[in-house]
Amino acid sequence: MAQSPAPLSVISVIATSLQRERRRAGLSLAELARRAGVAKSTLSQLESGTGNPSVETLWALCVALDVTFAQIVEPPEPKVHVIRAAEGPTIASEHADYVAKVLSACPPNARRDLYLVTAQPGTARESDPHRAGTYEHVVLSTGRALAGVSENPVEIGPGDYVGYPGDVPHIFKALEPETVAVLVSEHV
Repeated sequence: MAQSPAPLSVISVIATSLQRERRRAGLSLAELARRAGVAKSTLSQLESGTGNPSVETLWALCVALDVTFAQIVEPPEPKVHVIRAAEGPTIASEHADYVAKVLSACPPNARRDLYLVTAQPGTARESDPHRAGTYEHVVLSTGRALAGVSENPVEIGPGDYVGYPGDVPHIFKALEPETVAVLVSEHV
């Protein structure tokens, strides 16, 4: 039975996903092809968006990459997480005037960089996508800002938290003078 060609949008999602996951795994094209038992030329075509993969080929690549089938064939959805200053679970200290609010737990095998950002109104800080799997966390200390995915940034105020994928275009724009935030960039 002849295989029907996959729609072009699915092919481009597969191409992008395979490139992202292969790089995340630190594998060369040849090594991934070897591990999956597919021809290097087939994998090259798939990553360039010119191939028409079978379910069996994609399944073998998923196994070799240790990812689910959905991670290869569905476009990733940006996961944006917002916690307003007055929201979220808090835990108080028994012996001090101290309250902790967990905003985001670090996933296994991740690395985080911590920044204190001071910004003024005017031009937004527009960031190109960082490496695949990067996620950024912002807690605003003073002022007001727009932060998050460039297509749909979120306005935040003092004490607000926003988390967003850093591997897509994203921005930080101060809306008031002397806006201060803590930024954590998480790399998997």
